[in-house]
Amino acid sequence: MIKKLFSRNYNKIDEQERLDIIEKSSKQVSRGVFYSTIIIITSFLPVFMLTGQEGKLFHPLAYTKTFIMLVDALLVVTLAPVIISFFMKGKFADESKNPINRFLERIYEPIIRACMKWRKTTIGINILALLVSVPLLMSLGSEFMPPLDEQSILFMPVTLPDVSNEEAKRILQVQDKIIKSVPEVDKVLGKAGRASTATDNSPISMIETIIMLKPKSEWREGITKKDIVNELDAKMQIPGVVNGWTQPIINRINMLATGIRTDVGVKVYGQNLDSIYVLSERVKTALEGIPGVKDLYVDPITGGKYLTIDINREALGRYGLSVNDVNMIVESAIGGSPIGQTIEGRQRFSISVRLAQDYRNSIEQFNRIPIKTPALGTIPLSSVATLKFENGPPMITSENAMLRGAVLFNVRDRDLGSTVKEAVETLNSKMGTMPNGYYVEWSGQYENLIRGQQTLMMILPIVLLIIFVSLYLAFKSIREAFFSLITVPFALIGGAYMVYFYGVNLSVAVAVGFIALFGIAVETGVVMVIYLNDAMQQLVKLRGNSSETISMEELKEYVIAGAAKRLRPKIMTVCVALFGLVPVLWATGVGSDVMQPIVLPMIGGVLTSSTHILLVTPLIFLMTKEYELRKFGKMEVYEVHH
Repeated sequence: MIKKLFSRNYNKIDEQERLDIIEKSSKQVSRGVFYSTIIIITSFLPVFMLTGQEGKLFHPLAYTKTFIMLVDALLVVTLAPVIISFFMKGKFADESKNPINRFLERIYEPIIRACMKWRKTTIGINILALLVSVPLLMSLGSEFMPPLDEQSILFMPVTLPDVSNEEAKRILQVQDKIIKSVPEVDKVLGKAGRASTATDNSPISMIETIIMLKPKSEWREGITKKDIVNELDAKMQIPGVVNGWTQPIINRINMLATGIRTDVGVKVYGQNLDSIYVLSERVKTALEGIPGVKDLYVDPITGGKYLTIDINREALGRYGLSVNDVNMIVESAIGGSPIGQTIEGRQRFSISVRLAQDYRNSIEQFNRIPIKTPALGTIPLSSVATLKFENGPPMITSENAMLRGAVLFNVRDRDLGSTVKEAVETLNSKMGTMPNGYYVEWSGQYENLIRGQQTLMMILPIVLLIIFVSLYLAFKSIREAFFSLITVPFALIGGAYMVYFYGVNLSVAVAVGFIALFGIAVETGVVMVIYLNDAMQQLVKLRGNSSETISMEELKEYVIAGAAKRLRPKIMTVCVALFGLVPVLWATGVGSDVMQPIVLPMIGGVLTSSTHILLVTPLIFLMTKEYELRKFGKMEVYEVHH
């Protein structure tokens, strides 16, 4: 049985005929390969146009894909024919004798014949599937980037601006102890204050705690990272402290790129700090209660404590002192005066001297700071100056030559796009008109989302135009190029359904996946049309190009034969794509959150594009040729070879 199944009748061909066949085959696909390469590279043009962190993330992917396609196209038309000429020798079996071919064609032929019989039904089903996919995509939420799980949590509580160092230290210790009590927490590292660098703009009132989690295998059954954050947030409700939950890397990126340390920030611009603070509180009140808005608070503008030293110049004159004498005493006693350095190995540490904490923790202690006079001995600081605490801004922030405040919040349990959209509508309805000289601006990840969307929408028409021109140059026909391009949206239906049923929000990563799928769909469509045109050339060579000599039944049979030539290569393409992409769906660890939204549209799209190109593309091609025969009495047959 097995022997019978794999028995073949081999044909022996001479050397020159073999080389001629290889040359002819290479010429047949060379034009399609060239323009398909152009189309795929062009489809990645929107990725090259991305800026900011989305550009830094996806530019390597676009460059890799582009260079691979260029090298691949070069090898296909140069090295591949040479390798084939070396290894494809001896006896050859007819393609129709291949058991895999016979099996695939046995399945394919009745299906495509049914599609050509029920034309309106076939096209109607495709149009219906396309129309259904549009509201499915519209119903999805939107976000800038998928939430990358860094396998750690950054806890950023904010206290009152006038918190002391000792109180901040005490709060930090209490919080670390509570956090460590959660079973899934491995390590906790907290920091209060700021580093002496230009990239750390943290005030003393903002505490940063990095929470390292244990491996997921050691977590409680059924618990997720979201559950851990919610549990920690419930335990960390400390009066006077506003909690904030994010991740270390994305937080630093947001802070450096937008100046906002949360997912979203409402920047309030103006000329007066007090007015900005009042408007910021009104913005906060308007945003309270919106679903998805978490960790809402106003970036403190007022409430900072400043020690004001008002020097009495008449008293200075009586004691024979100068203003500089008082300034030096105050600086060394309160701020510290550098006296040298200590060297320990390869490290150097500055040495500063100032009064101990017990001698500088109140106004009364400040008043007793001794000052040595030239003639009258030592006097207290209160003899020549008046000291008092005054309120002021803890940190003055300016942008675009204007003072700036901010209302900050994170987004959880909801997508970023719909949350901010509702927040914008709510704010506009409740706030009304801003005072003259004051305005608000939305920032954070939402700023990146809008920028990415605008870039993609701006470059998309240009990409479509370039692809259309490439298709025209490939087929030398506007009609053929139009039909090849218009069928692509139908081929992308699977990508839309895949993204919807996985519950993935639309993001730059999903857009990149659709861009990659678009290029693949156009490429396979071009190759299919090349085979179909080759079948038409064979028909015209046999019957002539006239409606009187070519019957509609013959035309249909040749179209089916041309489509069948593409059957096995298409199945091979689908299998290779799926074998390479499907494992990404099962991937875990850092980075898998970003990769899955990219491959989801590609997996679903490869399946539906294959079905569409094998069934619908030949049908549309057949209908076009039938129309040409009826309308003009002959078909437009395009040269597919060089």
